[in-house]
Amino acid sequence: MKIAVVTDDGKTICQHFGRAQYYLVASAEDGSVTGKEQRPKAGHHVAGMNHEHNHAAGACHGFNAHAQATHAGMVSNITDCQLVIAGGMGQGAQESLKQAGIAVHMTDVADIETALKLYLEGKLPNLTDRLH
Repeated sequence: MKIAVVTDDGKTICQHFGRAQYYLVASAEDGSVTGKEQRPKAGHHVAGMNHEHNHAAGACHGFNAHAQATHAGMVSNITDCQLVIAGGMGQGAQESLKQAGIAVHMTDVADIETALKLYLEGKLPNLTDRLH
């Protein structure tokens, strides 16, 4: 199994999927991490990818054509992963990951090592209220 964790520094989990600069991709077998690699991640931090949180009343975040194209770019570097761990994300990003066959797990645990250990032990709560 490959798990992509969104990060800016390789040590802590970024609180917003779209703003993270990197993925730390962990390979796991038999409940243990067997390898790690850092990969670049497209996102709202990249020049030209402006991110607006102003939406029409009742509109879901991240579902317009531009947002979906942006999310597809964010997902393209982790299509070999089965799971993303993030501090939170918008519904459009979650849907793009789902369409790519990648599950989402949102957490308030900041340390990547701790979050991976807890996830592999089945003890990392999935905080779905962090979806916006």
